[in-house]
Amino acid sequence: VQLQASGGGLVQAGGSLRLSCAASGRTFTTHGMGWFRQAPGKEREFVGVIGGIIYYADSVKGRFTISRDNAKNTIYLQMNSLKPEDTAVYYCAATQAGTWVTDTNCRRQNLYRYWGQGTQVTVSS
Repeated sequence: VQLQASGGGLVQAGGSLRLSCAASGRTFTTHGMGWFRQAPGKEREFVGVIGGIIYYADSVKGRFTISRDNAKNTIYLQMNSLKPEDTAVYYCAATQAGTWVTDTNCRRQNLYRYWGQGTQVTVSS
């Protein structure tokens, strides 16, 4: 089972990027799929999740949108109005099949069994 994140890059503040996370090895339609990020010198933090719910961290709510294409076994993170503080390595992650994802448990990194390798997003001011 592999998760492959892509789409990162360098963008100016106010710009947009779309990250993709392609899953292989199994079908992830019943898995909760999340995005996390880790900025230099900081702990990895929750960004958003799509599963039975779609839920976002307050810091990205209204700017970021998660979607999924089950036919392609891929999820996306559309990031608009990017800020320098969004600079980080972005990781996608997947829960085990059938995990009940809630707005309470979705932030826990140990909820997610599978992790991608990360993609760098750099937002210049």
